[in-house]
Formats: sequence, C-alpha cells, structure tokens
Amino acid sequence: MKKINTPHAPPAIGPYSQAIVSEAFLFTRYLFTSGQIALLPATGDFLNGDITEQTKQVLKNLDAILVEAGTSWERVVKTNVYLIDMNEYATFNQIYEQHLKGARPARLTCAVAALPKGARVEIDLIAEAY
Repeated sequence: MKKINTPHAPPAIGPYSQAIVSEAFLFTRYLFTSGQIALLPATGDFLNGDITEQTKQVLKNLDAILVEAGTSWERVVKTNVYLIDMNEYATFNQIYEQHLKGARPARLTCAVAALPKGARVEIDLIAEAY
C-alpha cells in the first residue's frame, strides 16, 4: 500500500492522505465495513453523548471489527465519515487523529441531515485483510 502526497494537489487538511494506491487488488482480500455509529456492543444501546464520546465509541467499534478480520488501521485504505454538524469537524478530527496513531487512510468527510438513532457521527471503512 502506498500513500500519495503531491504538492500539485491540495494538501490534506486533516489526518488523512490525498490518496492510497493498493498494488495487490486482485490478490488481496478486502474488508468492507458497514457504517458504525455509537452503539455499545454489550447491550446494543445507543451512546447518546457528545461528538467526543460518540467518536471514541465508533472508533472502538471499528477497532473490534478490524481485529476480528485480522487487520489494523495501518491497512485501512479508505474511510467515509458522516457528521451531522460540520462545526464539530475539528473536535472529530482531533480524536480521529489520536486514535489512528499515524495511519492516514484516504478519507471522505461530509455533512448529512440526519443519522440513525440521532447519531452525531457514522464511519465506514475499507481495509486490506490478509
């Protein structure tokens, strides 16, 4: 997997890469997750907290899926992030960056009108899974 970073395109304004090249698409297994919101695995209850609490829970949920698939954030090619309030972008970005510890997958972040259960954030991802 190769991270693309060119001065001839706008730089990333957060903890993500401009693009990712995956060289072994035909011979590599990929994990495609469903969107994750701040549901608590033990109970299935929704964590009705602020953007900080919800983002941390969503990332924990994705951690568990990555581990089960035998992969990690370092092998994540792309994330899609949906926020209901772009005023929370900076807070989200800070938590996301700390959690990924240097991993920089390509990323889409967009604002949406609503998410299931009143969630403030939803994330899905694609990762190489060996």
